[in-house]
Amino acid sequence: MCGIVGLLIKQPSLRERLGELMVPMLLGMTERGPDSAGLAVFTEPVAGDIRKISLYSGLTEEGEDFNWQGLAHELNTHLGAGASVHAKGNHAVLSVSIAPETAKRWIGEQHPRLHILSTGRAIDLYKDIGTPKEVSDRYVFQNLSGTHLVGHTRMATESAVTPDRAHPFTAGEDFCLVHNGSLSNPYGVRRMLEPHGIHFETDNDTEAACRFLEYRLREGDDLESALQKGFEQLDGFYTFLMGTPDKLALIRDPFACKPAVVAETDDYVAIASEFRSLAHLPDIKHANVFEPAPEEMYVWKV
Repeated sequence: MCGIVGLLIKQPSLRERLGELMVPMLLGMTERGPDSAGLAVFTEPVAGDIRKISLYSGLTEEGEDFNWQGLAHELNTHLGAGASVHAKGNHAVLSVSIAPETAKRWIGEQHPRLHILSTGRAIDLYKDIGTPKEVSDRYVFQNLSGTHLVGHTRMATESAVTPDRAHPFTAGEDFCLVHNGSLSNPYGVRRMLEPHGIHFETDNDTEAACRFLEYRLREGDDLESALQKGFEQLDGFYTFLMGTPDKLALIRDPFACKPAVVAETDDYVAIASEFRSLAHLPDIKHANVFEPAPEEMYVWKV
């Protein structure tokens, strides 16, 4: 059992309040997922030749004392990366003007215990072990701004409670997925994808779904086509919520065993596993509130 939340702000004047509106949604899912929590927030994209890389230092010896400015200096010295960094304890968003794969490969070689969380022009990603309140306070989620986000609270059932197995999962650039449920064929999906050069970092079933859908996008599918292929290839019980730079997408398996509820107004679209995480939102009494149908695609554009 896990908790899913998503929020897309239609009204630009509310985007500075994205974190403020989201935190009660995440905390409302505490009983569904007290083990770990995380979210991916999408902001206005940075310039085309710059990429943001979200990093986690909690597995290094230095932990929260990791020298982030030193990392940026090393990248600039050795690679001419045009690197700058914005840090919050054991988390940082590193901006580079070189190819992100070059920067990530160097980081992996020189700092192998640094965990790379996400890459892209718009996405910043945070995840860690702890209750939703502990994680929210640790990274000051209250102050986040942006256009939309996806969040998750985890109650582990099929893999260990570690930061890398927390959600959201990412693949490629500016794509993330959170999941409530359990896939029955994740290793079959892995065997299908690995011959295409796709590398897996965990044994979490959600990673298989994330990498499958991103692979379909990389092969040229639009999001809706990728999701249709997901219905055909991914077996099990699931509610998936995905984020791209300009969309939120929600799907449920053909049996719709895992709960979800949507509230939509002229100002926002909000998604959660239970209504209690939506009850505080502005004008919720006049929202269009509904339960998503099984095996249907719901896609909202910024």
